[in-house]
Amino acid sequence: MIEDWLIIGKIVSPQGLKGELRILSYSDFPERFEDAGKRWIAPSEKVEPQEVQMLSGREVAGKKNLFVVRLEGINDCDQAEALRNYVMMIPTSDRPYLEPNEYMIADLVGCNVYHQDTGKLLGEVISIISAGNDLLEVRNPENAEIELIPFVEAIAPFVDINQKRIEVTPPKGLIDKWL
Repeated sequence: MIEDWLIIGKIVSPQGLKGELRILSYSDFPERFEDAGKRWIAPSEKVEPQEVQMLSGREVAGKKNLFVVRLEGINDCDQAEALRNYVMMIPTSDRPYLEPNEYMIADLVGCNVYHQDTGKLLGEVISIISAGNDLLEVRNPENAEIELIPFVEAIAPFVDINQKRIEVTPPKGLIDKWL
């Protein structure tokens, strides 16, 4: 069952000529890309993943959320290139305990964002950008424009992961053109 898996990152490119892979982390737990052990990969989140053995990993200096990993059986650039855009997963049973008002990036992506005062659908979260504060990357359904909305309690006071709903109270000027 696909819902039994949690996406922790995406393979973005080969690294060098010996089969290492660059992975963009969707996780707040760097050890998932540094500690050897079982991982699972798939060409998309809709495909049942295959088990792989991660042999090693390290964070790329100066690049937040970017790691270089070595997977068993991937020994050259061509094999690594074939895995570009694959997602890396772990079983949901490995999901960490979260405090209230803490969310997994994978849970936020796909949520609908509504203006709290008007109830208007502003769009869907397509990504999270890690900055000083996380930013929701929201695609407007009417014109496909993308807007960044700070994911802080003052602006996003209501989050219901089960209903895939986020309500925002953006300050004047942030998304006025969408209202």
